[in-house]
Amino acid sequence: MTDAGGSSIHASAVRVGNRGVLIRGPSGSGKSRLAFDLITSGRSGQIAPAILVGDDRVHLDTGAGQLRVRTAPELAGLIEIRGLGIRRCEFAEEAVVGLVVDLAAADAERLPSPEALITHIFGVLIPRIPVGEGYAPLPLVVAMLTTTESSSSVNHSADCMKGIGNHIRPTIATE
Repeated sequence: MTDAGGSSIHASAVRVGNRGVLIRGPSGSGKSRLAFDLITSGRSGQIAPAILVGDDRVHLDTGAGQLRVRTAPELAGLIEIRGLGIRRCEFAEEAVVGLVVDLAAADAERLPSPEALITHIFGVLIPRIPVGEGYAPLPLVVAMLTTTESSSSVNHSADCMKGIGNHIRPTIATE
């Protein structure tokens, strides 16, 4: 994309530390709620400081191999908080997207394939969290932001003694 405004999409975005989190999903799926939850998690120190980029509509563009998300000027600093209405808050003009969260994702699984955990937007490869309908997205996003890739295993069952799932240690009950 080369135009100044970029492509406008129905999504929310928050900058957490130096990483933009792009939140996609159908209307009513909880995009605004997750954005506000990330902001309050940043304020409490659970994650790096977080600031709203945009709620409901944002602009995307690329440059230097990165995907950038920008606030929609007419919605700058506005966020919907269900039960309170539209509220004003501090905001950042833009962020480099480092994570995409897809709410109400049809492909969400308990142990997703490596392919499900990435997405391509305008040719840029970005880590992705598919969140199933009815699941709380905040713990997944916090885990992604605060753990390292090396803390997970690509071969979960091989890490378990005797190949037992969930890293259960064998006992007399499982022998």
